[in-house]
Amino acid sequence: MTKVWVYAELSGGKLQTTALELMAKARALGDVEAVALGTGAKAAAAILGKHGAKVVHVNEDKAFDDFIAEPAADALAALHQQEEPDLILFAFTPDSRDIAGRLAARLGKGVISNAGDVTAADGGFVAKVPYFGGAKMASMRANSKPAIVLVRPKSFEPSESGGTAEVKELAVSIGDGSKRAKIIERVAEASEKVKLEDAKVVISGGRGMGGPDNFPLLEALANALGGAVGASRAVVDAGWVPYSMQVGQTGKSVRPGVYIAVGISGAMQHTVGMKASKVIIAINKDAEAPIMKMADLGVVGDALKIVPALTAAVKAKKG
Repeated sequence: MTKVWVYAELSGGKLQTTALELMAKARALGDVEAVALGTGAKAAAAILGKHGAKVVHVNEDKAFDDFIAEPAADALAALHQQEEPDLILFAFTPDSRDIAGRLAARLGKGVISNAGDVTAADGGFVAKVPYFGGAKMASMRANSKPAIVLVRPKSFEPSESGGTAEVKELAVSIGDGSKRAKIIERVAEASEKVKLEDAKVVISGGRGMGGPDNFPLLEALANALGGAVGASRAVVDAGWVPYSMQVGQTGKSVRPGVYIAVGISGAMQHTVGMKASKVIIAINKDAEAPIMKMADLGVVGDALKIVPALTAAVKAKKG
């Protein structure tokens, strides 16, 4: 049976949702084992078991929390010598990218990055990778084992499969040579708002909003719906809103129940980051805008009039 590893990223002692997304795909590809390193690894094992991991390799050495990438690469390389998996899945996040790259270099293997899907084919694996701003999709085959693939967040929907995992303590010696880049300080952005990537409703604004002074209209609608506000690359590049709000190929990928695109034309660079949304609503003056073709509901008109009216209607409905 094909053996698939999932690198279960932890942050602040908490299992990241991206790990559960990867678990959903991994279950369809073979027998799944997960690797969780750092504070909270043992607690995470129970969750990973419910999502299909048969074995979870854990080590709670604080070196995995305090030092960047190299201790985790040490642990994975050591485990690889014992287990030799067929496929290792990482989330396409800053921390996991660092680890995957170092691991690949140590094993003398390649990395397929920014994948939107992974399938088994002819005894190996093929990853689907977007290019040309998401307008095209390349099929990239891993020519050796283990195949190492970095997958974009929100590419898969997490789902529990039931079961429990066997927890195995991963013994690894972390040398001083792997303790070179130390994390000195962590700064968490204080906010009571819903995180964009976790929101069930996302309202994103584009150039059709007219300027940064009109983005509070989207904030008001998001607050009424219990959602979060995103933006297109064009308005981020123009300095209207911070990069943390950008949705798209070079921003965040989202998968909400409802995505409302306001004044966004629908360039592929943007849609690759939100096309997995369950329901897409577009508000645009241009009835022929590309976003209208992929929307479940299109509203043609002035966003600066429609959005306040919609906010008032939502508040009235909620009483």
